[in-house]
Amino acid sequence: MQHARSLATSTLTPDSGAAPSVRHLVERSGDLKGELVAFAQSPRFARRLEAQLDDAADDGGLLDESGVVAVIDRFALEHRLADGRSLIEHFVAQRKPPLDGDERAMLLGWCEAVEAVFEVDRVDGDCVVLHNLFDDLFYRVYSNMGQRALRQVRQKMFVIGRIVPVHPATDAWLVSGHLVLYPKSAARQIAQLAAETLAAHPQLLRRNREKLEYAWQMQAEDRAAFIELAGDDLVILPPKEAQQLLREHHRRRHERARATDGGKAEGDAATGPGLEELSRLPQELQDAETTGLLYDETEGLSYYADYGRLDALFADPFLARDRSYLTLLREYLNDDSVHPVAIRRLVQRHPEGADAVFRALMRKPSFSWERDGESLLRRRKKAHYGREPLPSITVVGDRLAELLRTRR
Repeated sequence: MQHARSLATSTLTPDSGAAPSVRHLVERSGDLKGELVAFAQSPRFARRLEAQLDDAADDGGLLDESGVVAVIDRFALEHRLADGRSLIEHFVAQRKPPLDGDERAMLLGWCEAVEAVFEVDRVDGDCVVLHNLFDDLFYRVYSNMGQRALRQVRQKMFVIGRIVPVHPATDAWLVSGHLVLYPKSAARQIAQLAAETLAAHPQLLRRNREKLEYAWQMQAEDRAAFIELAGDDLVILPPKEAQQLLREHHRRRHERARATDGGKAEGDAATGPGLEELSRLPQELQDAETTGLLYDETEGLSYYADYGRLDALFADPFLARDRSYLTLLREYLNDDSVHPVAIRRLVQRHPEGADAVFRALMRKPSFSWERDGESLLRRRKKAHYGREPLPSITVVGDRLAELLRTRR
């Protein structure tokens, strides 16, 4: 995890006459949100909503009121139907009488909900200004229940919750669902939670384009360092050697970070995983014959079990007579955790063997990788297409880095 050296540009802008429009829309949002939730809970969507409530329940099938509200809110704002349109889009299109332009824009904007860990920057009249510890931006937040809904919020408290834009032409945001409040004294736990969540979900950076660009830069530099150490962006090694290589790579990364930050990285490292944890391969990779370490330009550093067997197969397609090779390739194709780049790289390394391998796998004598390969990947790995590429290195803002360093 790297530390952003400067804060991103704030989302706050002067109200400049927008306040009356914001107040009107905030007041209207309560009634419209009620209609939307009723629409989401209608018999038409009951089965899908019930399934999501069941998934969110604990092992005993229990889900508290706050959890129920969160599931319904997320379903109403984000669920997409078979036609690809959101539930909100269906509601807006079907509502009678039709919404006016501003109300329509407000509801359609709710598809862009922000769910985060916030620190309260200040209380400002009938709204609060929240600092998102994930994307390092500030949000002016209102409640459609008025000031009384925010009366317990105090400066420097922490808030976990969801907010939605009031209108695309304003800088105003609106509470959606419940806000969970934590006192200033909870800073240690909150900082660690925020850092772990951000590391696992890099898409939380996407609203801060400056920060996202910096993360891409850091990933490019880290990839170059890996290539310098390993000799290539793809290496195939026995698991123990792969772990040793990873350990040395992470050790060198930490040393570079310390040199760049004047020693501050030492404090950051103390709050995160150590070298051994960073370098430890999952058990299934430790039990494999070989491990492929691939540091792709876009996807970052990935690990692949028994990659050496697939590399040998593409180098010598006659190995397909041993069905275990084809079984492994089929597992790679069907496993959503395996990115298409892992298979593309096998073809790039051994283009002369690709057609023969896939003809044996698919039992299609006419299969041509050049003609059919990409469509095969799109069918088998739909989840990896149509999404915005994101860096694998996490960049944290100054405030979260400060909280992490002082949490001990």
